[in-house]
Amino acid sequence: MEVRILGPLEVWDGGEQIPLRGSKQRALLAVLALKANEVVSNDRLVEELWGDDPPDAAALRVRVSQLRKALGDGGARLATQSPGYSLRLDRPDLDLFRFEDLVADSVGVDRETAASTLREALALWRGPALADFTYEPFAQASIARLEELRLAVLEQRIDADLALGRQRELVAEIDGLTSEHPLRERLRALHMLALYRSGRQSDALAVFASTRRLLVDELGLEPGPALRELEAAILRQDPALDLEAAPSPKRSILIAPSDASRFDDLLALGEPLARRPARELILAQLIDSARDLAEASALARERRQELQSRGVSARAAAFTTESRAADLVRIATEQDVDLLLIEAPPALLDDDTLRGVLLAAPCDVAAFVARDALPAPGAVLVPFTGAEHDWSAVELGAWIARSHDTSLLLAGPMETARDSSRLLARASLAVQRALGVAAEPLLVEPGAQGLVDAARDAALLVLGLSDRWMRDGLGRVRQEVVEHARPPVLVVRRGARPGGLAPPESHTRFTWSIAAR
Repeated sequence: MEVRILGPLEVWDGGEQIPLRGSKQRALLAVLALKANEVVSNDRLVEELWGDDPPDAAALRVRVSQLRKALGDGGARLATQSPGYSLRLDRPDLDLFRFEDLVADSVGVDRETAASTLREALALWRGPALADFTYEPFAQASIARLEELRLAVLEQRIDADLALGRQRELVAEIDGLTSEHPLRERLRALHMLALYRSGRQSDALAVFASTRRLLVDELGLEPGPALRELEAAILRQDPALDLEAAPSPKRSILIAPSDASRFDDLLALGEPLARRPARELILAQLIDSARDLAEASALARERRQELQSRGVSARAAAFTTESRAADLVRIATEQDVDLLLIEAPPALLDDDTLRGVLLAAPCDVAAFVARDALPAPGAVLVPFTGAEHDWSAVELGAWIARSHDTSLLLAGPMETARDSSRLLARASLAVQRALGVAAEPLLVEPGAQGLVDAARDAALLVLGLSDRWMRDGLGRVRQEVVEHARPPVLVVRRGARPGGLAPPESHTRFTWSIAAR
């Protein structure tokens, strides 16, 4: 049996398509396929399928029974496993798994094989992922994540073809892609390089000029350093442009305080992250009233100049907004942002801007809850239970620890010491592989007080959101920790994009890696 989600949902068996009847049956399969080989709880399934209008307890069992009958195989693939169900699929049985495996196979091989393998991977897409669930709330984040993954791999394939000297065939393709994604700077860089290598220097420079106008008009931002450097190299006809590697724009960290008094708090977190390896900081001042624009612009410009004087690449923009959340999401999407740093009140999810950003931003989001006093030197503490957003919290915590040359502590509940220590070891090994940071395990008493006590001597607490935050909010334990822990707290939500803050050569599951898991 083969399940396909890279396009409309389909199930095939022995060359024949299996009919799936009813929207709920199809939605159930889609939710389980997105979490293939993981247990999805009954509560999560009910929430995803029926939202705020749940049926009686028997309705889910009926849908599961119907889906088992449709899939055949005696129901073995759709297993009951506390506290819910798991769809068991081998790597060849899900088109997304095959896509990931092919992309992994393109690493460390010759250029021709890499380009061919990436082309084979992209051929698995039959249109937008989960195209028949475009307007279903449960599918929105996954559709965005998968589309970002497709675009990232498409850019890799174009890179590979450029290295093979196929620039003339690529010009028209990239031109169409930049029309669909006009503010995606990486595509613009590839377009400029393909035109230049095709002997069209003036056209390549015209792409830069039009990109600059668009970025300034739409976002009030200048092009990033890589595009500016590429323009300069084209103007001087730099021989390095004839080499096989296309310049890649720097990825960015977006710092966007709503309260100017917290600008320096966020910069203290973001600046070290922008140094190893080099990242660009984007400083965004979004204000409600035009009369405050001059002051906001001056502050953003001052901070940018200070960063540049310390050798950190930075851009800054200030503008009025009617929707802070929508404009922050737009900047994060269009500027290849890895991480959005935003400050937040202790009552985290009561803030409309933060909630809107958490719902829609494609990148990792870290909400900073400050304290009145500056944190004392100390370790970075990350509570870890293996949940989805915990992985991004571990990654960000490790990156901060490495940037500040301090230790990283991973905390797990004492009551399940054996399982907790295994999980902590798994996270520690992944962090060491990706970032070279050793993490110390710390078993604590379950509940908020155990974490509050453990964080007493820490400099920073990095806390992943619950997997069910959209329904349950921050949750009692997390809320108590945010309110009562001594150090400042970063609350982290995992993003949709493949990448995150890990170096580009690392492939780990918590950066939503395109390598095999």
